[in-house]
Formats: sequence, structure tokens, C-alpha cells
Amino acid sequence: LQGPRYVSPVPSGGFVVSEECGDVKVFMSSRKLLCSLSSKYGHQFGNPAGVCVDTEGSILVADEQRRTVHLFPEHGAPICLVSTGLRRPAGMACSSSGHLFVADAVENCVKVFK
Repeated sequence: LQGPRYVSPVPSGGFVVSEECGDVKVFMSSRKLLCSLSSKYGHQFGNPAGVCVDTEGSILVADEQRRTVHLFPEHGAPICLVSTGLRRPAGMACSSSGHLFVADAVENCVKVFK
């Protein structure tokens, strides 16, 4: 890993890690690299920060530089879930009821999205 920042478990027993170098990597439960989101989806991150995984196994990534949150489904193209209202998204968490919690480091608050 190059500058690991945030980490989140995935339902399969593995984990996902954001890196300062601008990528997000997914590891299997054996700690072997499964994929890089940049390579798998052809997505270019500005500065990936918080990561979490929803109940369906999709990976969500906050991008500090672009001030967005993208969802990366197992199959299909990435989806921008949040494109406005964030100044510096950092840590994130997904709830089982479908809520997304994003810590905004500039506004010193946690924003909740459904």
C-alpha cells in the first residue's frame, strides 16, 4: 500500500483501503489484493478518503479533492451519489437502513444522506 488512509471491512471477510496516492484497493480475506478500483472501473480519484461498504456489497468512496461520494457496484459503472454539499468529506459509514454518514472536516459536522 502507498499511504493507506481509511479502511473498511467487506461482507466477504476482506477489506477495502483508500490510499493517498489516489487509488482504492480491495483485498480478500486472505489479505491478497483482489482489485484496484481505478483499474477495474477506469475511475480517476482526486484524493480518496473515507470508504465503506453497503449491505449489498457495493463500495462507497469519499473523494476529498472532488468533494463527492461515488458508489462502486460489483457489476456496472460507478455512480455519483453526492456531488454537492460537501466541503471536505473524510470518514464515512453506511447503515443497514440505507443511510450514509459522511464526516465533513471543513464544516466540523457529520452529514446524513438517504
